[in-house]
Amino acid sequence: MSSSIPRSAAVAALVSAALAAGLLGGTAAAADDATAADDTARVRIHDIQGTTRVSPLAGKQVTGVTGVVTGVRTYGTRGFWMQDPQADANPATSEGVFVFTSSVPKVAVGDAVSVDATVTEYVPGGLTSGNQSLTELSKPTVTVLSSGNPVPAPVTVSAFSVPGAYAPEGDPAAGGSVNGLPLEPRKYALDYYESLEGTNVRIGSSRVVGATDPYNELWVTVKPFENDNLRGGTVYGSYDSQNTGRLQIQTLAPVAQQPFPKLNVGDWLAGTTEGPLDFNQYGGYTLVANELGQSVDLGLEREVTDRQHKNELAVATYNVENLDPSDPQTKFDALAKAVVENLASPDIVALEEIQDDNGAKNDGTVTAGETLKKFTAAIVAAGGPAYEWRSVDPENLKDGGEPGGNIRQVFLFNPERVSFVDRPGGDATTATAVTGTEGDAHLTVSPGRIDPSNAAWVDSRKPLAGEFRFRGRTVIVIANHLSSKGGDESIVSHHQPPTRSSEVKRRLQAQAVNTFVKDIEALDKQADVLVVGDMNDFEFSGTTQAMTADGALFPAMLSLPESERYSYVYQGNSQVLDQILTSPGVHHFEYDSVHINAEFADQNSDHDPQVLRFRP
Repeated sequence: MSSSIPRSAAVAALVSAALAAGLLGGTAAAADDATAADDTARVRIHDIQGTTRVSPLAGKQVTGVTGVVTGVRTYGTRGFWMQDPQADANPATSEGVFVFTSSVPKVAVGDAVSVDATVTEYVPGGLTSGNQSLTELSKPTVTVLSSGNPVPAPVTVSAFSVPGAYAPEGDPAAGGSVNGLPLEPRKYALDYYESLEGTNVRIGSSRVVGATDPYNELWVTVKPFENDNLRGGTVYGSYDSQNTGRLQIQTLAPVAQQPFPKLNVGDWLAGTTEGPLDFNQYGGYTLVANELGQSVDLGLEREVTDRQHKNELAVATYNVENLDPSDPQTKFDALAKAVVENLASPDIVALEEIQDDNGAKNDGTVTAGETLKKFTAAIVAAGGPAYEWRSVDPENLKDGGEPGGNIRQVFLFNPERVSFVDRPGGDATTATAVTGTEGDAHLTVSPGRIDPSNAAWVDSRKPLAGEFRFRGRTVIVIANHLSSKGGDESIVSHHQPPTRSSEVKRRLQAQAVNTFVKDIEALDKQADVLVVGDMNDFEFSGTTQAMTADGALFPAMLSLPESERYSYVYQGNSQVLDQILTSPGVHHFEYDSVHINAEFADQNSDHDPQVLRFRP
């Protein structure tokens, strides 16, 4: 119904529709022929939702839109969901919609309501985020017609209903956007979920593929065998395999009223989980549960890697997530215990995200000695070796990360097993280089930074190179923390494929590291070089391809079965961010992605450490 229809006609249509649906306790026969004629012209929820992602009525006033309240949100983005009990025959049109009230809504589940409002397309995260929009009714006037009505039966979302293909290719004429394309819910998963936006949905028993986070959200899959692994995760193995069965789960009740289950990857939500299907900035399509399934804890355990043999060198990389002296001692102790017990005290540990001595306080401090003293002392207390460390302090506020934190990479090494070759002269702006004779490559500065003046490293961590000696053999380790994925569009973007703008900078960074490694290999084809760290990119990405160009390096992650290739879990996808890459001189090795954090609700870091053992 358009806003040009007189208010009296709108009310007549509303009453007729409510009678027809049995919402006022009467019958359709109570309406006269004129009212019934008005009813045929009124706007229904499926008219508002339309057959594309953007409402055909966006920006327009609608009156007398009726439905039954299926969920009420009293915190955060306040409002309620309503659904038309009389669905049309078009599977592309949703029968539910969110009504944004801004204040606590004065309705309850089961209320039959009439709403006058403006149809709005709200983009979670803002217009520049690339996110799809959420069709909603804003600035509403809400009339409660009756209460205690049955909620429309939920649509069951299952392995049989969700298509295997993720999304259509965006329209080139629209800049790659899918917004104007007709929804094909039987062909594409994103179209299927969009066709249920705001609708009351239900899932059955489902496996947890993303552990409960601090915001009381978790991820499940309705496709239990989709790229699954032995630990219960869903592995993200390519840009073409987005794992269509994933759904984020939240609850409508504030945590104080209904504690949210604390579940790990591989656990289950058993029975029925039911509620409106929302779309939000941080997870895309999200089931906001009125009814939450029961928790089933399957007892996922943290992994323990093998201890290196006497003549094996064990090298690890571990992102310790903004570690600084103000963190509680329990964090230091837990990280230290992991190094000693789960990683079996590697000979060399490259750390990422070591903050300066006062953490995020922005006062010009760049030293990290106190952070490292506290961490290495905790390792000794946990029964580990007395690690020494080497690093290069960054320039203040020049390496990105948390403002004031001045994160950097650091080498820990066990002096009883390996020695560090100190060559002075390295600082934040001085580059190390390769020197030596054929068959004997060395660093000019150790520890030293690789090409720190390269524009690729602006506002990003510069690679830290160190030269070690193990059993008479030179080993060069390069610790990295490449630029983050910040600014990339999510996989539920309205652009398909999504824009991954951050890749440009990471590729340049990877090329710089690749060039440096090739300089080493030009002098010594059999050099033992390990490139380690948080690469912030996948093993199949353009970043990894640039890093390994011309055969300079091999991603050791590829030595694992596909189902075990992950170090991080994001939105229910088990994926690779942390890697160790080897030069051709590293002929035989054992590699382990040690799963101790990413799959768990209780995390000491959001990354899993990586360990490689080899005989130089």
